[in-house]
Amino acid sequence: MDRLKNSWELVKASARVLAQDKELMVFPFISSLGVILVSLTFALPLFLAGRVENLIEGGGQVAGMAVLFLFYLVQYFVIFFANTALVGAALIRLRGGDPTLGDGFRIAFSRFGPILGYALVAATVGMILKALSRKRSGLVRTASSLLGLGWSIATFLVVPVLAVENLGPLQAIQRSVSLLKKTWGEQIAGNLGLGAFFGILTLAVVLVSLALGVGSIMLLETPWVAVALAVLLVVFLLVSGLVQSTLNGIYTAAVYTYAVDGRSGFFDETLVREAFQSGS
Repeated sequence: MDRLKNSWELVKASARVLAQDKELMVFPFISSLGVILVSLTFALPLFLAGRVENLIEGGGQVAGMAVLFLFYLVQYFVIFFANTALVGAALIRLRGGDPTLGDGFRIAFSRFGPILGYALVAATVGMILKALSRKRSGLVRTASSLLGLGWSIATFLVVPVLAVENLGPLQAIQRSVSLLKKTWGEQIAGNLGLGAFFGILTLAVVLVSLALGVGSIMLLETPWVAVALAVLLVVFLLVSGLVQSTLNGIYTAAVYTYAVDGRSGFFDETLVREAFQSGS
């Protein structure tokens, strides 16, 4: 119960930061739009050429592997670039400043090379994990899942490190691991809290929308209310996703701030300390 309470308080604290800078949601929007455009750029020509199935089934072929690696590289770069801009702007707010969208983009562009290098590393790791996940052995697939989890934990603070510190991608990963050693234990609590909150909220909204939609069709004998509810539900899901992504970025920035200099800006430092206690 204490963990749930702390997670809820972290969600509220993150929301207070977002309330100060609502424009931060622009960065996840750009990231999502970029991912869609990248996916279409790769998928549409392959589909028109009739090679989608060959790429999926024949992943061991050199050409297929090369295309898949390039897709990972471009997609990761878009995501990391937007996240660096978001976290960089959030760090300015957490340290008492008043960030603008321009500040976030300036930080991301200034770290263009390291972000590209980190995307290259992440794409390589992604290819290895994908290859392992395709093995028939259940033990290998389990190992792949564990390695993926370990990679996520190890790189938890890479983006804020890239945004602030003048380090290359490999050094940033090492720095992330070093910082997480200071904040081990329940280091995932905040993200789990955010995920649980938005998951429950989304489920509740979907169930209510379905009930209202079915009820309107049965009572009013017209589908228009259900159609309107469906449109509203889609809008809610899109906005909710943007808010959650933004809050996750703010949370990451706050954890980095706390790990580096022991303060967390808008966050209640006691809650952050409890969520990221030493595991020893």
